[in-house]
Amino acid sequence: MLPAGRKPKFLDQMRTFMRARRYSRRTEQAYVDWVRRFILFHAKRHPRDLGEEEVVEFLSDLAVKRKVSASTQNQAFCALLFLYQQFLQRKLGRLDGALRATKPVRLPVVLSRQEVRAVLAHVRPPYRLMLELVYGSGLRLLECLRLRVKDINFDYERIIVRDGKGMKDRMTMLPGRLRRPLKEHLAHAKAVHERDLQLGFGSVNLPDALQRKYPNAHRSWMWQYVFPAAKRSVDPCS
Repeated sequence: MLPAGRKPKFLDQMRTFMRARRYSRRTEQAYVDWVRRFILFHAKRHPRDLGEEEVVEFLSDLAVKRKVSASTQNQAFCALLFLYQQFLQRKLGRLDGALRATKPVRLPVVLSRQEVRAVLAHVRPPYRLMLELVYGSGLRLLECLRLRVKDINFDYERIIVRDGKGMKDRMTMLPGRLRRPLKEHLAHAKAVHERDLQLGFGSVNLPDALQRKYPNAHRSWMWQYVFPAAKRSVDPCS
């Protein structure tokens, strides 16, 4: 807790601003890191004292001297746009002078069914089931890791993805051949959860203000993760 009368640091203010708008922790971490680099690049001058010229200089340095990829430079660009246009409420002028990293044209690599089977054969449980869900349901890695028990619908063979890319929910299919192994996995996970509850554990973090609205939901089976950690851990959000 900060001493009375002391304002939080600039980057901490930015973190609070992003959390209030429900940006993901990964986006928050990436944007704050780029803003920190931007400040250090300009000898720790405050961003309010900097402008379009300094942004162009920083982005050009990334492309020319640091030789970052186009996607990396674009992430830095998005972070600085957020800094000025959202956080500082200040419109930036033209940034055409920035030298942009070029994105090479590459052909996509798509594995054949035999190649996919060969990869899966070398993956041990429960990671194989996770990989099969990612492949069969079109999930992103973090979407798979964040699945909750309540988001699996075996009757309709559907999976609901909460707060996916762009903080949007969507629905995708549950492959029929994964019904049985997924049910077996959940039965084992539920047994572990019930044992943890008996030992005074078994709690999970809840989104938004649900913890206050439903005080006991954090111990409920439906809110548990489909793929819990292999050992007990401390919630980094607490």
